[in-house]
Amino acid sequence: MTLRLTNTLTRRLEPFVPLNSGRVSIYSCGVTVYDLCHLGHARSYIVWDVLRRYLQWSGYAVTYVQNFTDIDDKILKRAAEENSTMAAVSERNIEEYWKDMDQLNILKPDRTPRATLCLDAIRIMIGELEARGAAYSNDGDVYFAVMGKSDYGKLSGRDLQQQQEGASGRLNQEEENRKRHPFDFALWKGAKPGEPSFPSAWGPGRPGWHIECSAMVRQELGETIDIHLGGADLIFPHHENEIAQSESATGQSLARYWLHNGMVNVNGVKMSKSLGNFTTIRALLADGVSPMTLRLFVLQAHYRKPLDFTRAALDAAATGWQGLEAALGVGETLGWTTVRAGLPQPALSDELVASRARFVAAMDDDLNTAAALAELFDLAKPLRGLAGRLRTSDASQYALSPPERHLEGRWKLLVELAGEVLGLITTSKREQKPVLNVIIQSIGEKLVHELLQQRYLAKTHKDYIKADQLRNKLMTEYQIEIFDKKGGITTATGGVLQETILTFDPAALAGDSP
Repeated sequence: MTLRLTNTLTRRLEPFVPLNSGRVSIYSCGVTVYDLCHLGHARSYIVWDVLRRYLQWSGYAVTYVQNFTDIDDKILKRAAEENSTMAAVSERNIEEYWKDMDQLNILKPDRTPRATLCLDAIRIMIGELEARGAAYSNDGDVYFAVMGKSDYGKLSGRDLQQQQEGASGRLNQEEENRKRHPFDFALWKGAKPGEPSFPSAWGPGRPGWHIECSAMVRQELGETIDIHLGGADLIFPHHENEIAQSESATGQSLARYWLHNGMVNVNGVKMSKSLGNFTTIRALLADGVSPMTLRLFVLQAHYRKPLDFTRAALDAAATGWQGLEAALGVGETLGWTTVRAGLPQPALSDELVASRARFVAAMDDDLNTAAALAELFDLAKPLRGLAGRLRTSDASQYALSPPERHLEGRWKLLVELAGEVLGLITTSKREQKPVLNVIIQSIGEKLVHELLQQRYLAKTHKDYIKADQLRNKLMTEYQIEIFDKKGGITTATGGVLQETILTFDPAALAGDSP
């Protein structure tokens, strides 16, 4: 059985076949950084983290890009309320975002472009659309001409003739009067008094929301990608408009697979600030819900279905995680060790082979994490029993019976599937500080630096295949993740908490290597 995913674009469950064998390009719409992340963000980024982990575990080289929207009306409004700046509000909330994601054990994206850092790409794409007649300017504003896109609505299934004016929710009467058609949307907004602006061929202003993602996708991943991710609330108008812009500019499909997660309800009611049921990740964790309880709770439902947060449901998830964590902790108590990913794994018994196959079948069925978790709980049952016996005994003196000794293989499989694929790790693992000098001693700082330098040079010469091969080598062989920053700077991180091992700065190439 191969991985099958529900494609919003075709409304069908389809076998996943990447554009390039063995390689997957993914773009996920990121947060608008005007406030702390809420439960809806937790759901989205947990399920997409599992998709990414599963593809990597299955042997794919994955390039995962997730943006930050740091130019937006909401950010400007918050800056005005705080007597601050758009940049200051954005930076603060980006820092807080990383803290929340780290708590939930969500892997960092390979690249995190920001709207403010891809303005050239945005302006170029707008210019291309205008040159092709797909967009028009009016007194400093530029709009996309929706009626010129014959298949507009193919993602959402909406008919333009049935739409209400101002469907984007971001328009006002003044903007309406400047447009040729009520459904046209802004690509570039002329500067308003007192607001930050950027230069352009149409005068000072700032980009519209939708064009930002279209430009960032092309800048980071090319004209056509494998998978585009987001919440169901983004299908229209955001993703519909992304498709219209990108495909009008390039003549190519933007993404082959569009995946959308369901919305979050609180006690059966849509989460909303106006209703007073709006909850941030930070507040939920401060209220005593453990990060892995929240992660487990999210994965107990299919990602496409609505998810209802209730105290009773969270308490049930907490009980489930308590049992699973006990099973995962058995090996730590007894000194059992796992084999590092990418190295040969020990042979499994027929029973464990069958268990692993059931887990894979569940994940291949449109990421059925609920069924995958059920398999993990079955794997955990005898380990939970052993954990109970260890708790009531002196673990250092406990003598394992022959059947209990055979549980080591079961534990290793449980750790692999729960940790590597579903991202569920014990509290002790989350709190464990990695011994980075051991990583450096075993690998060698010079080797890591040389690999990062080779990757930088490959990217400079636009040899992106080699660059991704080097990234994959660091990940699979050495368990080192790398993150690109401005100016070609790359940080290499390792250990359970992904602490920085070293930083590669191309400016140092002219001098001595570290």
